[in-house]
Amino acid sequence: MENGIAMKALITLIFMTLATWSFAQVSTDSSEVYKKKVLESVEVDFLMSYYSQDGDNSAVGGGIGTEELTDLTPTFVVSIPLNDDDVLVIDAGISAYSSASSSNIDPFDGDQGADPFQASSGASRSDVYFNVSTTYRHSSDDRNQIWSGNLSFSAEYDYLSLGIGGSYTRLFNQKNTEISIKANAYFDTWSAIYPIELSTFLNGPRGGDEADYRFDFDDYVITGNPNYNPSRFKEFDNKGRNSYSLGMTFSQILSKNMQALLSVDLVRQDGLLSTPYQRVYFADTPDSFIENFHLADDNEKLPDTRFKVAVGGRLNYFVNHRLTLRSYYRYYRDDWGINGHTASITIPYKVSDKFTVYPNYRYYTQQAADYFAPYNEHLSTDTYYTSDYDLSGFNSHQYGIGVGYTDIFTKAKVFSFGLKSVDLRFNYYDRSTGLSAFIISAGVKFVME
Repeated sequence: MENGIAMKALITLIFMTLATWSFAQVSTDSSEVYKKKVLESVEVDFLMSYYSQDGDNSAVGGGIGTEELTDLTPTFVVSIPLNDDDVLVIDAGISAYSSASSSNIDPFDGDQGADPFQASSGASRSDVYFNVSTTYRHSSDDRNQIWSGNLSFSAEYDYLSLGIGGSYTRLFNQKNTEISIKANAYFDTWSAIYPIELSTFLNGPRGGDEADYRFDFDDYVITGNPNYNPSRFKEFDNKGRNSYSLGMTFSQILSKNMQALLSVDLVRQDGLLSTPYQRVYFADTPDSFIENFHLADDNEKLPDTRFKVAVGGRLNYFVNHRLTLRSYYRYYRDDWGINGHTASITIPYKVSDKFTVYPNYRYYTQQAADYFAPYNEHLSTDTYYTSDYDLSGFNSHQYGIGVGYTDIFTKAKVFSFGLKSVDLRFNYYDRSTGLSAFIISAGVKFVME
């Protein structure tokens, strides 16, 4: 699976509706101060999404081939009050996907002929991604300070990730002003998987012992250049990747109808930032084919460091008790040459006390990375190269609508849990490169009574 798409699908999914903060109260006896719990009782969120995409610029195929992918992602989020001030949140989910693109890591392991625009039926066609995280959150007695710490673990067939992080939030000015800072670190390890023709070639120009390999060049006829020799290909020495992020936000209530937020995010990555199974083709190298599949000249090679900066802002305007306007803008750049702009608007409209509809629109545009070129346009003299269209220049549009149900009194019951809220969302995504996708998401929140 192409990790960038999977992570986008996962990130779009988790629209968690966690509990809002409750603040201290003073009893009728002014000599005694009471404080309300940050979270009154256990809350359980069940989230589910179905994602589907298609396109013709597979990174596994070096910029050509099917990008067809489907992904089903159930997630549970359990928030547990430990005492008046402390909350423990456990978030666990799986992502079961089927990817025509990743199936062509080995396009020769199926029953049909090898073709980049056709999925192989082999084992790499599908897999499961698993993640779990825990967050501990503590609030001060006056609820003006919040500390949190988190640990996370995730795994897929080709990598493992461990994460650690924390945050601090301070409220001022009768809680009209809020400043927060957060930091996270992720330590990933790849199990490097290469395109089958390249990994076979590691053991010599005609592959290794047939008993040790599923693929043997001698079983096929190579057309075009019969002397296939991917001389640039080498295994990666470093199979680790570390990511460090620092985020800061400033939020201010400007009036009874308007709220603004500014954010800055910094990310530093080092290690194996290339995806080992994504192919690259050189314009100055003779082409070799087996059946309809172009044999790779090399796999993706990218720098082993990357620095990202994103600056964003939100402005929410409450028109009246039924209508709200929520706008967002973000500018992004990194030292790979990408510059991106995001703008979005969501317009929640309260149909009744319990039902809200919220149409939304998002626009994104980016400049291509310095190391991107389409299929068969790189040169063998290049130091770095990729044909992953996530790093290309493109524009995208996302259109969506959601429906929310909220019952603050939780009159509906499921066993000993009250139904607090239900969210249903549909989003359609269209990219100028030809990629299109949609995601259907649902979230249900229960409160233990």
